[in-house]
This record gives sequence, structure tokens and C-alpha cells, in this order.
Amino acid sequence: MNSVQYILGIESTAHTFGCGIASSEGKILSNVKSEYVPASGGIHPREASQHHAAKAAATISGALKEAGLRLNDIAAVAFSAGPGLGPCLRTGATVARTLSLVRKCPLVPVNHCIAHIEIGRLVTCEDDPLVVYVSGGNTIISAYAGGRYRVFGETLDIALGNCLDTFARHLGLPHPGVPKLEQLADGGKKFIPLPYVVKGQDVSYSGLLTMASRLASKCDMGDLSLSLLEVAYGMVAEVAERAIAHTEKGALLLTGGVARSKRLQRALSFVCSDHSARFHVVPPDLAGDNGGMIAWTGYLALKEGLTVPVESSYVNPNWRLDEVEVPWRR
Repeated sequence: MNSVQYILGIESTAHTFGCGIASSEGKILSNVKSEYVPASGGIHPREASQHHAAKAAATISGALKEAGLRLNDIAAVAFSAGPGLGPCLRTGATVARTLSLVRKCPLVPVNHCIAHIEIGRLVTCEDDPLVVYVSGGNTIISAYAGGRYRVFGETLDIALGNCLDTFARHLGLPHPGVPKLEQLADGGKKFIPLPYVVKGQDVSYSGLLTMASRLASKCDMGDLSLSLLEVAYGMVAEVAERAIAHTEKGALLLTGGVARSKRLQRALSFVCSDHSARFHVVPPDLAGDNGGMIAWTGYLALKEGLTVPVESSYVNPNWRLDEVEVPWRR
């Protein structure tokens, strides 16, 4: 009988530096993170990467301590190789390479988007769901077919999370902005027409953000927040419904940072009810960027031999999930 393996995962695609440890038995033993919060505006890639470098040692030490392990117990080191912000990815990759060299263990590159899917499949025990992945940097409707995760719809410009976060900052709301928007929306009573842009199976949020920002000084904030969320989430629900009807998947998995939204969860649960599909949401602690999902996906890749030598461990800020072979699904 094979002994249990422990995989250490490094996440550093954007504002979060995370370190998680997963076992080959499918247990997330630790999941420690440190988040860069800018003083104003959005994420500044160079400042975020400096944050990651400063917090890396303490975060990794904390993850090992939480798991009750030492570095010598680690069988492989996985890292988020993309997509993401270049400076942040490079910082995380440098940390992962160092750990791999010190430990003399395999190095595993992981696609960040696929990691969001795989952690969802693990914790919900759903083998083959339609996936709605929504975060600050990504908005993708995906499902597995023919050896890869295929895209059945995505944003044509900015992501859903980016749209909502930017609007929240425009209103002067503190970070994190989306929960504050939803609180405002709960007090809204009047729907304000806003651009609803669905093109085939794809969505566009830039026009919605522009118009909502222009109206911010003229409309009630509760009404405007309600309208923005209804339109933004309605667009996702529409393309998700067409995708589940087309693929005939028996379940829908909502994952990514915006998956924490109760309002979005309700919209997609209605879609599932209409199509007799099971509805699942990734737990809040695993919804946002985290090292645990990188560690688990790293194990899935490791058992298929998908490792890289340090000298070839490049990052790819534009690495699409439909470019990645996923042999562990065959």
C-alpha cells in the first residue's frame, strides 16, 4: 500500500499570497494566506509582488505548522503558473522553485482556473458538473469534454468581480466591496435600467460599469446597487442556463471569489431547479484564491507525471484553462 503524500501549494496570482498543504487522500491540512490591500484604487502588481515576497516565509511556516508537518515531509511543491499578474506570478514561482530545490522534490505548475474547479469537485464530491467560475479576474462557464475543460461562455472584457469591485471603490466603499454592495442592494426598491450585454454565450461588463458609475451621483445608492447586481448576475445566469441545457450536466458548481455572493447563489439555484440539476457552492474559505486548491491540483498533476525542471518552470500570465490537458479526468 502506498504511503500518504503531502503536497505544498503556492498561490500568488493577484492580491493573495497563499500556502496550502493537501494530502493524497484528498484532505486540505492547512490553508494560510496573506492578502495585499492597496491604500487606494485596484491592485498594483509591483506592490502586490513586494507584499508576497515579504509575507512568503511566514505564510509557508504557518501552513507547515498548521498541518503539523516539516518541509522534509513534503513530496512535491506546486505553484500557480498562470493566469494572473506577471510580477505576482513570478514571485510565487521563485518561492516554489526555492522550496523544490531545498527539499529536492518535484515542482508542479498549476493552472489557477483549473485549481478553482478541482477544489470544488473535491469538496462537493461532484465528478462532472457544469462550472461557473467567477472572480476578480475571471468569468468563465466551463465543463469537461474530450480531455480538457472547455469554455462554454466567458467575459469579453472585464470580469464580474472586477466590475463590482471597481464600482464599489467608485462609491467609496471599503474593501471587500461586493458584500457592501449587496447590503446596499438589500435596501433598494426601484430597478434602474442598465446595459445588459450578452453576445451568444459571452458576456460584457464594461458598459454596465461605465453607466452605473455615471449614474452614481444621480440615483439612490440602494436602487443603483440593486440594479447593478441584478443585471450583472442575470447575465451570468442566462449563459449558465443555456450551457447546462446544452451540456445536460446533472450538476452546477459555483466557484471563485464571487461565489460567496448569496444573491448570485440564489440566481443560479433557480437555474438548477428549472433543469433538475444539483447546485453546489465552494465553501467560503476555498472560494477565493488559496494555496489549498493549488496543492490539491498539484497532487492530481503529480500522479500523472506533470512536473517541470526548475530551469523550465516559466509562468504564463495569459494561460487559458482550455489550453491545459487534464489526464486525471480520463
